[in-house]
Amino acid sequence: MYQKLLKAIKSLHMGQKGMTGLETAIILIAFVTVASVLAYSVLSAGIFSAEKGKETVYSGLESAQASMEIHGSVIGDADSSNTTLDYVEFLVGLTIPDEKVDMTALVVNYFDSTNQTNVEREATYGSWSTSSNKWASQIAPGCTERGSANTLEGDELHVVLVDVPDGYTTGAYDTFTVEILPPTGAALTIKRILPGQLEQKMDLN
Repeated sequence: MYQKLLKAIKSLHMGQKGMTGLETAIILIAFVTVASVLAYSVLSAGIFSAEKGKETVYSGLESAQASMEIHGSVIGDADSSNTTLDYVEFLVGLTIPDEKVDMTALVVNYFDSTNQTNVEREATYGSWSTSSNKWASQIAPGCTERGSANTLEGDELHVVLVDVPDGYTTGAYDTFTVEILPPTGAALTIKRILPGQLEQKMDLN
């Protein structure tokens, strides 16, 4: 009698082995699905962060990298009495040939030991009077225009002429600075010391 009862109890659970395996499989599939979704979200966030990081790096490089450089000498012109600096003249070119710089968008500042000011742009090179306190640029003689006028591009060189502002008595042994701020890239800074005897044309290198 006991054996028959034990056999009957065992037979009650024989059909549930398949159900246990199916439940395990369903749970496993659920875990895999959730893990896949989570992994995709993490991967997407990582890619997005990496792209933003690259944009930040490239933006920083673009801001820190100089777009222009001085070519040749920096020439200083004294006034008629050879006592104070009247004009500063120099050539600029691109540091990277594939870049372009809109010369009309430059910001030019002038500093000496006691003064500092922004110098306004004159549209026509050399057209101002001796007291107009302006700067101007044009393509250098002997260079070929590669594209748009007033745009520094390719292997072009542009000559820049800066008129020292009125009231600035930058004289012998004085230090002056011309700062050029392009639309993009680092500022171009020209800092020179005048000699003890000023002349009409001085090589300030």
